[in-house]
Amino acid sequence: MEFLITYKIIIIVIWFALIFTLERLFRAANYPQSFSVISQRWRVLKNLGVSAINMLLSPLLIIPLTAFISLQFFSWRPEWMLHPAFFIIDLILLDCFLYWWHRVNHQLPFLWRFHEVHHLDEFLDSTTALRFHFGEVFLSSMVRVAGIVALGIPVVSVIIFEIIIVVCSVFNHSNLRLPAAIEKMLSRLIVTPSIHWVHHHAKRYDTDSNYSTIFSFWDRLFGSSSPNFRQLNMPIGVEGRADLSLSLLLLRPLKE
Repeated sequence: MEFLITYKIIIIVIWFALIFTLERLFRAANYPQSFSVISQRWRVLKNLGVSAINMLLSPLLIIPLTAFISLQFFSWRPEWMLHPAFFIIDLILLDCFLYWWHRVNHQLPFLWRFHEVHHLDEFLDSTTALRFHFGEVFLSSMVRVAGIVALGIPVVSVIIFEIIIVVCSVFNHSNLRLPAAIEKMLSRLIVTPSIHWVHHHAKRYDTDSNYSTIFSFWDRLFGSSSPNFRQLNMPIGVEGRADLSLSLLLLRPLKE
């Protein structure tokens, strides 16, 4: 169990560092002219600061929840469901669960207060994938544990799934320029930067679309795909709102 968590951290750190570097070598879009060099750097530090707060607070919630799951043995699963090959089904079930949770976060005002912190970012790159209010992390963890317990998913599958989620999230939030043919091919199965870019468009009709995290077909299946395509100059953020300082982002869910 402990070695899996260690590997999880190592894989995530290496992947983030790789994408963070590559998207600066092969940019899809440039910062808007309104961003000075200082504000660009401050934006990255702010996003990393939100992530650091989550890391500092995780021992209060995430680690205990992971330990709770690891101590459970879901004996209702027959032997054949514990076979490693069944992980693919677990992955699909958990990703579908995550799709609906993401969609609900956009539709319920209380949940949107927390999730809006992620969307207030006015540019999109790998650091945006780490920018989530701890309140949302808390609520997401509680809901996910309920789903994991209900489905009887083994802890190994959960940890691997969490690695895949972060890897995909860092990738599809990135400002990495991909060859058009490759991105088109990938987008048929997984969420690519061009798909998720539209989700962060500062127009509510696009913000409330393209909810998928790993597999792109959920939006097509459930009718939430945006008909629009990414334009590199489209404004990013929340319609009618500007980004906030780090302290105000932390307080954002407490205000209407």
